Amino acid sequence: MTDAAPTEESAATAPPRHRVVIAGAGFAGLWAARALEDEDVDVLVVDRTNYHTFFPLLYQVAAAELAPTDIAYPVRSILRQAGNVRFRMAEVRGLDLDARAVVTDLERIPYDTLVLAIGSVTNFLDVEGAEEHAFPLRWMDDAIPLRYHILSRFESAVYERDPERRRSLLTFTIVGGGPTGVEYAGALAELIHGPVLRDFPMVAPDEVRIVLLEAMDRLLLGMPDRLGAYAVERLERRRVEVRTGAMVERISDTEVTLKGGERIPTETVAWTAGVKGDPAVARWGVPTGKGGRVDVTPGLHLPDRAEVYVAGDLARVEQDDQPLPQVAQVAIQQGEHVAKNIVRSLRGEAALPFRYRDYGMLAVIGRHAAAAHVRGRTFTGFPAWVLWLAIHVTWLIGFRNRVLVLVNWAWNYVSFGRAVRLILPFAPGEGEGEVEVERPAEPAGERALEEPPPERTGEAGGEETPGSRKGPGPPGARAR
Repeated sequence: MTDAAPTEESAATAPPRHRVVIAGAGFAGLWAARALEDEDVDVLVVDRTNYHTFFPLLYQVAAAELAPTDIAYPVRSILRQAGNVRFRMAEVRGLDLDARAVVTDLERIPYDTLVLAIGSVTNFLDVEGAEEHAFPLRWMDDAIPLRYHILSRFESAVYERDPERRRSLLTFTIVGGGPTGVEYAGALAELIHGPVLRDFPMVAPDEVRIVLLEAMDRLLLGMPDRLGAYAVERLERRRVEVRTGAMVERISDTEVTLKGGERIPTETVAWTAGVKGDPAVARWGVPTGKGGRVDVTPGLHLPDRAEVYVAGDLARVEQDDQPLPQVAQVAIQQGEHVAKNIVRSLRGEAALPFRYRDYGMLAVIGRHAAAAHVRGRTFTGFPAWVLWLAIHVTWLIGFRNRVLVLVNWAWNYVSFGRAVRLILPFAPGEGEGEVEVERPAEPAGERALEEPPPERTGEAGGEETPGSRKGPGPPGARAR
């Protein structure tokens, strides 16, 4: 559908086309919309942001390896060539399933068929203090404040004279030893023990502590055992302290407490321990089950409402007696399958059951190091690293994004540097809270002569400078 209004004559003679509303412009929603191009339907995609984020590389934004614009692409540009697909930037606030309408913060949108693809939110697993004090790594507005916070810890450490506080400032803890946690730990180690410590010669490498905590007995549970062992070996080479069987009991703004009572003094906790279905759908009257996900039929629609499909992280589908993982591969295939079943339903044909095709799992652990499990085969090291690079560049949307990512990766590879190390004032939508660099009231002794405090205004035009963010607010309903 184009934005041009139909003529009075055509409006009077042409019957209204079937209207498909897709809530969420993540992998499932976008791939469903693209699969419906040129079909005899009108498609409207609704999302609270006007860009699609390539989530598999989000951790590289938090590790200062890529800029936010490298992994984000405007939704309208993605759908520009689709004459029957439009986009609307709005936040889904509710559903009227009986009246077949989506309620947003701006308007009420009727539909004939609905695709729910609003995705997932961080699962803090009811750990005390986790939601208040840990940094999730789920959205763009999580990654940017986390990056700022880490860089600002080094700025604060320059002025800190208390050894215990300095140790806490320079301890970085990651909770969750799945692919995201492993990849982020490797990227963070390369960031800190490379360009950051070159920028801060007054910080000794032995003062920095990076800790990866995993509650189970090994890393990368979805992969063969030997790949988990390989990840541990490679991370430890990069000065990451790997702790398996370490269950987090409580998180505060100054420490992590493990089951058994051990305490890790730290002011930075990144939470990568899993996700759950967006809880908003339960408030909207959609039944949810384990993990906040929606149980659907094999055809991916609600059991009692054939016009409502669910795809991506929100959908709970079992295959071989196991729920499918909440990963991009599954979401993409489900989005395409939903589109196929929508077309079949309009032809009066029965829905086809969804069958996931597993093309493998990969995790990169740093330069020349990756673990891959593809079609029953496992391999590690440089070949797996090259495969990981190729696959992720291929799946990026937009030629410009592919070029920028390749250029940044090439620069990081050649120079051992990271270009995105600026602490900038927050723009609207870039995160919550503030980042602050703590300084003593008066510089003292020789340290003051070696490191004179730079002149900073603290405020500019009423805007606060970036500062210490202890954690996010409630995640709310986010269309993904």
